[in-house]
Amino acid sequence: DIDPETVTWRRSVDVNDRMLRGITVGEGPEEKGFTLKTNFYISVASELMAILALSTSLTDMRARIGRVVIGLSRHGEPITTEDLGVAGALTVLMKDTIKPNLMQTLEGTPVLVHAGPFANIAHGNSSIIADMIALKLADYVVTESGFGSDMGMEKFFDIKCRYSGNIPNAVVLVATVRALKMHGGGPKVTAGTPLAPEYTEENLDLVRAGAENLLAHCRIAAKFGIPVVVAINRFPTDTQAELELVQKIAREEGKVSDAVICDHYAKGGAGALELGKAVMKAAQEPSKFEFLYPLEAPIKEKIEIIAREVYGADGVDYSELTEERIREYTRLGYDQLPICMAKTHLSLSHDPALKGVPKGYRIPIRDVSASIGAGFLYPLLGTMSTMPGLPTRPAYYDIDIDFATGRILGLS
Repeated sequence: DIDPETVTWRRSVDVNDRMLRGITVGEGPEEKGFTLKTNFYISVASELMAILALSTSLTDMRARIGRVVIGLSRHGEPITTEDLGVAGALTVLMKDTIKPNLMQTLEGTPVLVHAGPFANIAHGNSSIIADMIALKLADYVVTESGFGSDMGMEKFFDIKCRYSGNIPNAVVLVATVRALKMHGGGPKVTAGTPLAPEYTEENLDLVRAGAENLLAHCRIAAKFGIPVVVAINRFPTDTQAELELVQKIAREEGKVSDAVICDHYAKGGAGALELGKAVMKAAQEPSKFEFLYPLEAPIKEKIEIIAREVYGADGVDYSELTEERIREYTRLGYDQLPICMAKTHLSLSHDPALKGVPKGYRIPIRDVSASIGAGFLYPLLGTMSTMPGLPTRPAYYDIDIDFATGRILGLS
């Protein structure tokens, strides 16, 4: 007795295709009129990807898959994959994915590569299981969260740490002179076009202005009570004066344990020895971890805490659809879940054009969905899409194959 108007389950595909943002399914003559307006998610935004990354065991994965809500009945009650009798089959399809991929760096360091939820349209962290395995095998484990402190890091603490029970000893924020110049008022960078002189020549004023963005990220990280180390990655076009200016500004920030200039891209592990020492030292410092918000808080309160404390917004504006769904999720008992905000990674705000540290703005939320199996609510901010599109001139125009050698051309 599914109400077709409430179906929230989305198909997914692992390629960018803007035409799949809105489609109609069930048009075939054998479908007996069961047409439905729907859309695709890119795979990294799918609930199954989030479940893979947040599961602690195969048993836990089975339970999470069984809790996935695909829609509501005509009486307003949630219908799960368990109700449909497909949770077991879904788990069988996913059972081998739960095993992390063991790889190694060029210098022989073991690396566990597992799961890929993007931090802008999902929770942005590799799997809990990979972390659990790594913690059994090594004295120090580095686990990545995507993009900035406003994206993957906040979700790491407020979502992943809640389900894993693991709390890190230190946070490493990665910064580049180029990114800080952009946040300091530098011209737009477009993939495939040469960099403007502002990015290839020394410009301390741009660096100084953009450093406010770095300090904002440091202060966001410090809200969780964990020591912070800033890693400044050297690019060939960076000058020593620019790098040292970033280091000086970061070290003067009271929330930062240390800031280190890193050369590991050019020199391998030898170029990151000082960073390693700084992280080991920071990991020994006292910490007082705390979540940003309590799960017991109402949905709107949790959203607004993130908007104010992390994004620096003055407030939040909810669409009529969002208001309706928040009331529905509260009625169904989903208000006790953490929040996974979907927003641009190009700004602390919802607007990719707002660089630096935006002030005096409000966050618009146009929709919110419930990923009950994964275990979070999923607001969509601004124009954020769960199916990315290719640019006006995609890179595939430059790609071909050399028939004599079999080499792919145009990838670099």
